[in-house]
Amino acid sequence: MATRFSKLERSATVALLDQVHALRAQGVKVLDLNGGEPDFATADHIAAEASAALGEGFTHYTPSRGLLPLREAVSEKLAKDNALVTDPATDVIITPSAKHALFISLLAVLDPDDELIIPTPSWVSYTSMAQLAGARPVPAELSADDGFRITRELLESRVSPRSKAVLVNTPNNPTGRVLSREEAQDIADFAVAHDLFIIADEIYEKIRYDGGEHLTLAGFPGCAERTLTVNGFSKGYAMTGWRLGYVAGSAEVIGQVLKAQEHTVGCAGSFVQRGGVAALTGRQDFVQDMVEEYAARRELIVAGLDSLPGVSCPPPEGAFYAFADIRRTGFATSTGFASWALREAGVALTPGSAFGPGGEGHVRLSFATSREVIEEAVTRLSSALTKR
Repeated sequence: MATRFSKLERSATVALLDQVHALRAQGVKVLDLNGGEPDFATADHIAAEASAALGEGFTHYTPSRGLLPLREAVSEKLAKDNALVTDPATDVIITPSAKHALFISLLAVLDPDDELIIPTPSWVSYTSMAQLAGARPVPAELSADDGFRITRELLESRVSPRSKAVLVNTPNNPTGRVLSREEAQDIADFAVAHDLFIIADEIYEKIRYDGGEHLTLAGFPGCAERTLTVNGFSKGYAMTGWRLGYVAGSAEVIGQVLKAQEHTVGCAGSFVQRGGVAALTGRQDFVQDMVEEYAARRELIVAGLDSLPGVSCPPPEGAFYAFADIRRTGFATSTGFASWALREAGVALTPGSAFGPGGEGHVRLSFATSREVIEEAVTRLSSALTKR
């Protein structure tokens, strides 16, 4: 086997999902608050367009950059929502998932032994993607006691002559933080000062609460040419199984990313891309409906977690995860807590340690599930903690 896989771990969230499936196959009723998948159906008009494309026999290769109508729709979206000016002919690539957009962006930017600075806790795959590219992930550990705030001082403490890029996710998985303007400016100034690329993962952009502002790093002075903005349809449009995303940046950089697209997957699915056009150009009211339901679930799960002995949970500002502090429960590790919760309460949640430095002492619970499941999960955890 290739040596680069020897240090690579399986995805913690996928591995836990395998355990959930195994327990359910044994007849155990497990409540799954581990995953990051909306429980809403894809909107009818999106599915109808993809179905129509299939009916027309629209099932063959598209240009590797993606269908021009979809690239045009992405450019219009970036202009309207993010104040970014992009040329759909040269500055956008449609990818089979935002995950693939991230991976090919890192492949294009990072040479072996380059360093990628990643504020942590962070999504489980960032580190592994950097390692697959032969680069060295450098965690910039954020503190729960400081609200997981990114500072220029912290970033400066992680920079070295090998630093090549910084990867930022907002709204954040797992913490639910949304970058403040001060944080975004610090990141932009830091990247410009050290001539670094910025990889901006904005997949949860549409899921924000309390009127929180979404800030696109590519829009800050000096950042347009150095930033690759990654986004997609999975979270905001409940299209996880469609595997559809995109990356946008300067023509020069995107031209290099395109090579990775061409030599890996070739292109995203043709009829899937037609659904993407419908998603961006059709009615958007259902997106707000989903966010409003997530907001109600957020209140429910935060109140429930705060009621548990030894547990506290600040309200997330975006995404659909509660990142609960369990440091006063008596458990030595978040992995120990997660294993206990699955065994004793039948509740699947993700240990904070899976998200890198800064995540220990916390667990992530997804509220992309029904209110009934959330209420029952809190009741089970409360009962199990009381008996412990």
